[in-house]
Amino acid sequence: MTWSILARDDTGRVGVAIASRFFAVGGLCVASRGGVGIVATQALCNPTYGPSALALLATGRSAAEVVRELTAADGGASQRQLHVLPWNGPAAAHTGADCIDWCGHLLHDDCSVAGNMLASESVITETARIFHATAGRPLAVRLLRALQAGDAAGGDKRGRQSAALRVQHGEDYPELDLRVDDNEQPFLELERLHAKSLERFQAFASCLPTRARPDGVLDRTEIEAEIDRFLKQRSPTA
Repeated sequence: MTWSILARDDTGRVGVAIASRFFAVGGLCVASRGGVGIVATQALCNPTYGPSALALLATGRSAAEVVRELTAADGGASQRQLHVLPWNGPAAAHTGADCIDWCGHLLHDDCSVAGNMLASESVITETARIFHATAGRPLAVRLLRALQAGDAAGGDKRGRQSAALRVQHGEDYPELDLRVDDNEQPFLELERLHAKSLERFQAFASCLPTRARPDGVLDRTEIEAEIDRFLKQRSPTA
């Protein structure tokens, strides 16, 4: 009852966009860790998949090994959908035999798209197509456009309710993490939240503590200057 796209770009980021006719899809269905990868669990979702998959990836297992290990140990795997995109290396996915049609997944070098209870296969093929067609734009924008394309192709066949967008950089916390939990037009609201994040939040977040800069930027004048630089550099179409 959901579809999602996991993706990475050449800036060293991974991200996910996900949508469903289900409340708060971003709350239980996605997990990520800087330097490790990103995960989505769907259909009759298993929220333990996310932390477990990331822990296994961190030990050096491939995405395919992670998917096999988690689904083999899960008595409900036939009703679940899981896809995993590591920080480096190919993605892997599982669509259980008892997931509700239309259901399936697509794997590409830089992204994975999976969905169930969809209007048709076009939902995931259009999601992937638009992601690739927007190469060169910021990852968050590419994910939003890809999700919107999937919705235009029919989306979740029951309708719309929630959507989420997460971009993970190399830190332990996400660079951007937006959720629309209950809205008749979740795609429009997610777009609005993303636009709002570009006003100050994303520039401010770039000043927060990181592994390389444990204290972050403490001088408020410098923080305001960084926000001003960000706004001046941002293109109108970003």
